[in-house]
Order: sequence, then C-alpha cells, then structure tokens
Amino acid sequence: MVDTYIFRGKTIEQLKSMSTEELIKITNADTRHVLKKGFSPEEKILLKKIEKRAKAKKSIKTHVREMIILPSFVGLTIGVHNGKEFVPVEIKPNMVFHRLGEYALTTKQVRPGAPGLRATRSSGFVPIK
Repeated sequence: MVDTYIFRGKTIEQLKSMSTEELIKITNADTRHVLKKGFSPEEKILLKKIEKRAKAKKSIKTHVREMIILPSFVGLTIGVHNGKEFVPVEIKPNMVFHRLGEYALTTKQVRPGAPGLRATRSSGFVPIK
C-alpha cells in the first residue's frame, strides 16, 4: 500500500487543482485569515518567482519567513533566510499550510562544553592535554 498525504480528505493533487477560495474553506482559522487578507508585496514577488522557477526545478532564496506554504510549492527547494544564511528547505506534502520560517530555525541548540582556560580560579589547575 502506497502512503499518500491526505489533508482533510483531499490528496495533494486535488489541493493543487483547487482555487484559492476553495483552499480557504478547508484550512484552519489562522491560515484562512492570512489567505483572505491577501498576500503582501514581498509574498507576491515570491509567488511570481516560484511560478517561473517551478518548471526549471531551481532553488529559490527568500527572506519571507511568514509566507504560507501552498500546495503548488510541493517538491521545490526554497532557501529560507534564518538571520545568518539561507537554509535549504525541501517542501514536502505534510508542510502545506504551515509557514516557511517554521522549517528554518533561527537559533542553534546550546550545548555545554568544557570550561575555557582560566575561566574560573579552579580551572587554572585543570591539566591541559
């Protein structure tokens, strides 16, 4: 049995063929509000880039982290800026109707390390290897 992604009873192919008004009806309240309000100028530019480059399968770089992932984005790789660099995000069906910024983390996990040389008075007696 092949696992296919289903969002509220619709496959990804059915979602791609739906109009914006039909998509608005099946999304959650937050996404519905954003889609009804319309896209910002930056989001419109990103949509045009995606339409042009979707056929060429080229990577697209963007700073628009708050963009809602639409069904037409599935299969693309989008470089999302995390404040320092562009993180490549491969769009998969289960990411639809989430935001791009959710998949490009802005902070790294802090892991405790060994104390530095002369970090405290007692570390002066730690043997250096």
